[in-house]
Amino acid sequence: MTVAQPPREVFIQGVTLDGRTFRPSDWAERLAGAMSSFRPGGVRGGIGAHIGYSPLCVPTVINGVKCVIVNEELKRLEPMAWDFVMNFARDNNLQVADACLLPDNKPGA
Repeated sequence: MTVAQPPREVFIQGVTLDGRTFRPSDWAERLAGAMSSFRPGGVRGGIGAHIGYSPLCVPTVINGVKCVIVNEELKRLEPMAWDFVMNFARDNNLQVADACLLPDNKPGA
């Protein structure tokens, strides 16, 4: 029996390698906005469509630090988009951490 690996995520943190807060303050929203069209199933548009972040690249705040959570699925879906966000982090000396999604602890699951 093969056990499926949980999805991996990369946390790009709004703190530089030397500990400074990255600016501008809306960098996470800008980066995630640039990645908004990269989503499973492709771009959804048309009547009733709204602007939103891709579930593969989401801005958030963790322990008071702005971050962008990038799902590794982006690498498979669109390698150039993955390279873009990883190069953004590297070029701006941002701290990056790997993690994996843990399953929800639901009773009976």
